[in-house]
Amino acid sequence: MRKPKLSRLLATLAAVTLSALGAVAVDPAPASAALRNVCYNTSQAGPFATYAVQAASIWNNYTNNINMAQCGSNLVISYTYGGGSYAQRTSLGNGRVVIDYYQAQQYSPLRIMTHEIGHILGLADNYNGNCAILMSGGSAGTSCTNPYPASAEAARVDSLFGFAARSATPAQVFTGSWPAPTVVAAQR
Repeated sequence: MRKPKLSRLLATLAAVTLSALGAVAVDPAPASAALRNVCYNTSQAGPFATYAVQAASIWNNYTNNINMAQCGSNLVISYTYGGGSYAQRTSLGNGRVVIDYYQAQQYSPLRIMTHEIGHILGLADNYNGNCAILMSGGSAGTSCTNPYPASAEAARVDSLFGFAARSATPAQVFTGSWPAPTVVAAQR
């Protein structure tokens, strides 16, 4: 497990301290010249909004080239009752994540959210059943609650976001990484 980005934490602490003293801090160079904002929106996430914020924080702490923040609608997060959780990536860092309420009752909602956001960040499913691999999704079973990307997964996201030029890619829908719930509660 990687530690939170110390440089980001120190920069924030320094800015807050200087601001409290009335000084203006100027950052001479960002920690990563390739840092890219991924703005997400939780207005349609209902009971999963908190999980989205936690998942964004996980991705921020495990990668160096992205900054996920609630600053717009590059990534829209919503939920549904039935039909499965999925991600629809329209381009790298853009798209939507839909969380299935019933699946989130059987699997870790934070793991589902972080996994589906992983698709938006460019990762594909890896159905190897290994709980230590975030993108193994539901193949790791209902007892797996690990919401953290493996170092290779985080490095892949950094690699994808590290390139300055990107070409448009067709929309991709990632489904099937979470088996259908075995018992479906009555819909409201």
